[in-house]
This record gives sequence, structure tokens and C-alpha cells, in this order.
Amino acid sequence: MSAPPAADAADAAPFREAVVDLGAVRDNVRTLARAVSPAHVMVVVKANGYGHGAVPVARSALAGGADWLGVADLHEGLQLRAARIDAPILAWLHDPGADFAPAIAGHLDLGASSLGQLSAIAAAAASVGTVAAVHLKLDTGLSRSGIPPEHWPETVARAAELEADGRIRVRGIFSHLANTSPDEDAVQLAAFERGLESAAAAGLRPELRHLASTAGALRLPASRFDLVRIGIGAYGIPPFGDGTTAAELGLRPAMTLRGRVAAVRRIPAGAGVSYGHIWRAARPTTVALVPLGYADGVPRQASGRAEVWLADARRPVIGRIAMDQFVVDVGDDRVETGDEVVLFGDPETGAPSADDWGDAADTIGYDIVTRIGPRVPKRYVGGE
Repeated sequence: MSAPPAADAADAAPFREAVVDLGAVRDNVRTLARAVSPAHVMVVVKANGYGHGAVPVARSALAGGADWLGVADLHEGLQLRAARIDAPILAWLHDPGADFAPAIAGHLDLGASSLGQLSAIAAAAASVGTVAAVHLKLDTGLSRSGIPPEHWPETVARAAELEADGRIRVRGIFSHLANTSPDEDAVQLAAFERGLESAAAAGLRPELRHLASTAGALRLPASRFDLVRIGIGAYGIPPFGDGTTAAELGLRPAMTLRGRVAAVRRIPAGAGVSYGHIWRAARPTTVALVPLGYADGVPRQASGRAEVWLADARRPVIGRIAMDQFVVDVGDDRVETGDEVVLFGDPETGAPSADDWGDAADTIGYDIVTRIGPRVPKRYVGGE
């Protein structure tokens, strides 16, 4: 296998950077949209596009066939509007004292997870003299936000009243699968259908019913309804945690985290490396210093467990990962200061994946890509 493509020869390799392939985002969305057709596709770009950059990812997702964009909070949605992205956007996680008026004026669709939120949205709509587009969020078993089943009848009845008064439009009803097991997903699916029946009995006729994220969209076709919310799949990371690879799903990881070797030294047998000397050389060996650490989002928990791609091979991380740097063992192979090192990227190139780092840190690939810190510049490739 060969290493991931290096920077153009005219440009010196960076000290540290995250390369984001917008072409991969576009192609991933296109692949997933074909798989779930005829359902509409919302690409979720919360948390700064899962660490990839919300605005460039949003544009690439729309180019790949997304109909909608999803964000967690109002600020994230308004940032997209400020970037002149005019696609439909849904925001669903709100501060208890949120001012919904700017979001309504900015034509954001708003998730409503309680009767109180529904009333606040309606009041804000009246204050700006327009109709608020609302998606009622039902709790079907995730036990986070969402209207609990015992409150469904009164909430959908109130929503129908507010809709009749011209203060809101119930454009959607949605929930979220826990992705625990096929049996538990089926229980949640049945609960969601009961919630839809309750809404219909109150006279609501939403155009969008949505339950599935990437995992459900791919493995539980009955959960697709009118729209699926594609999150991690758009970024080329498998959602299942069962060893399924991105390539097996027809996806490509969009982010490559890399840098340059900052120092190389030969150490004798018995030499300790990094804080606490949790690793000591069993024999004379060469070690290389990589200038990224937990301040950059590299998980300290992966100390002594992760690997990087360096000099045409995977190399083990040894010793403690520090705030700004960590060390890898290259044995007797030749490595020089300035050589490119890839922490994670597309495993088809030989590099570790974000999921590999997630396994090493007892977490998931989502966590790895979203935690990359502001000291790491992003470079975008593959855009149109």
C-alpha cells in the first residue's frame, strides 16, 4: 500500500493540518441518497460539520443531492444563513431561554420537544409576524429530549390549534433511534408510528416524518419514512461499530489528519519515552516525534495503543500522548525530520482510520473527528 497523497510539490508539507476532501463528502451523500431513495436526505452539519467545517460541508452535501441541512442549535443554523446558504435547515436543541425570533426570521425550521417550546415558538412567530415551521420531536425510547408519550395527545392537540390560528406550520414529526439492536429499533419504530397516529387524530398532516440517521437509513428501511438524517455517513465513517468498513458501504473518509516529523533520535535499550515512562525500549530503536497532542484533539487515552502511517508503514504510538506531541517507534527503519506522518485518513491508503483511533481510545470515530482543535488548520480539496 502507498501513503495518502502528499501536498503539492510547490508547497512545503505543513507542521500539522486536517485535509478535508469535499469531493468525498459530495460522493458519500450521493451514494447514500441513492440507497435511501425516494426518501429525502438531510445532511447533519452540527458541531462545525462534525469537525470538518459546517459551511464547506453543507455546500458539498447540497451538491451531492441533499435536500435539507440539520444542526443542533439556532446559532449553527444562523451561521449557515449568514454564509448565504438558503436550503431548508432544521435546528432542534434549544436553550431554555432561547429567542426564537431571529431563527424564524431567518427561515429556520425549529424542533419542538415540549409543549413549552411549542408555545415559545408560536409567541416568537407572532412577534415577527410570520408563520414558524415546526417539527415536533417525539421521545420514542431514547429518553433524552422529545415529547414523552404521555404528553403526545395534549401537545399535538395544541399544535393543531396553533396551526389553525396561523401561528405555526407543523412541517415535520420526528424522533431518533437508539441503534441498540434490531429488536429495540423495532420497538422504537412502533412507538413512532403510534405517535404519528396521535398526530393524525389531532388533524396534523406533516409533510415530513423522519426517524432514521445513517445507521437506520441503511439497515432498517422501514425507518426511512419521508426523510432520513445523514450524519456520520456523509463524512465517510461507518455508523455501526461492528467492523463494517467505509469501503464496504461505498463511502470514503473525508478527513485526513497529518503533520511532519518534528524530531528523530536513536535511543538505547531501557530508555523511557514521554511522561511517566510507561514505555521503555526493549532494544535499541529509532523514535520519531509527532507535533500533535491532546490540545489538538489527539486522545490521551490512545497512549501506547494507536498507530500512525509513517515511512510506508503503520507505526505504534509509544509512551504518553502529551499536550502538543507524541512519539512513535520506527525500529531500524530510516525516518527523517520533516517526513509526513498521517494519524488517520482513508484506510484504503494504508493509514489508520478515525475508527481505529476510536478503538485505541475506547471511543468512536465520531468523537475523533469532532475533537480536532483550532490549532490544526483545515485545508479543503475536491471542492467544485
